[in-house]
Amino acid sequence: MAPAIKLCLPALFLAMAVSAQAEEKTLNLYSWADYVAPETLQRFERETGIHVRYDTFDSSEVLETKLLTGGSGYDVVVPSSSVLARGLAAGALKEIDHEGLKGYANLDPDLLEKLAAVDPGNRYGVPYTWGTLGLGMNVEAVQQRLPGVPLNSLDLLFKPQYASKLKDCGIAILDSPQEVIGLALHYLGKDPYSTDKADLTAAEALLHQLQPNVLYVATGRQISDLANGSVCLALTYNGDASMAADQARKANKPFEVAYRIPKEGTLVWQDNLAIPKDAPHPEAARAFIEFMLRPESVAALTNTLFFATANQAATPLVDEAVRTDPDIYPLADTRERLYADRSMSLKDMRLRTRLWTTFRSRQ
Repeated sequence: MAPAIKLCLPALFLAMAVSAQAEEKTLNLYSWADYVAPETLQRFERETGIHVRYDTFDSSEVLETKLLTGGSGYDVVVPSSSVLARGLAAGALKEIDHEGLKGYANLDPDLLEKLAAVDPGNRYGVPYTWGTLGLGMNVEAVQQRLPGVPLNSLDLLFKPQYASKLKDCGIAILDSPQEVIGLALHYLGKDPYSTDKADLTAAEALLHQLQPNVLYVATGRQISDLANGSVCLALTYNGDASMAADQARKANKPFEVAYRIPKEGTLVWQDNLAIPKDAPHPEAARAFIEFMLRPESVAALTNTLFFATANQAATPLVDEAVRTDPDIYPLADTRERLYADRSMSLKDMRLRTRLWTTFRSRQ
């Protein structure tokens, strides 16, 4: 049997080499659903020969758990700025060298500056998309019940005399404790990231007041429910509300779905491309990030999902109706009223999660 084994060894080594080479031509991407345009992925695979395995998450908490636990097997992940900050603190991310990274100069300096607050020197995150948390609505349904009331105000949610009149047509709230509690604090004139007990008690009281008028708390459902008229007001992301508006138009619905940035100001969120410390294919990850820094790669995403791109060179390639929409690309005076996503300690986040669990348990 020994000679036979010797004869098989070269073939075995060849098979192992081929397998290793095939593995190097793989990129494991972990992101929100549909967060890269399909034609962009196909173009990347054709050009580089790297096959993309695309897994999705439905909440930042799920991504954060995988990132901080380690050994996820992913090469590129798409964290918010606050998740990126906690990943950095845990030593879970790999530095991305800007030297020779084609397209990096295309990024919006203002967004790089905001990210630098949690990622000094912008060493670990590459800005990808950004947007706001605000009000998606069925314009006719809201105006019918609240004639003359401004549609761009958080009063629609937080004033009981308004929210109670929208209860019958459905109010939906995003399932995100840090973001919603922060917005409640901001509405009350307090620091969105306050850890003061009195401030959090005031925010809890405001949410308790809202709760009887809320149909559900969830992430993702708002898109289809706004589009088909199942809800008339949703606290949601601008892109989700804009997708709902697009779906309603294409379905010839007899109502208009719109998104409004609250006049009181709101959260400006930012998603970033990052590489886990233990990424199995770091070179493929770098190639993918460089590819996504091309203007045409991200413009396609903005035209589909209606989230603003951090790539300034891509803006001229975005459909005119999208790039001139002030609720997708806010004007300078509006941007001054937006507060940035910021990291909080696990202890402070647990306090908010307990508050949120109480709010949700009343559903």
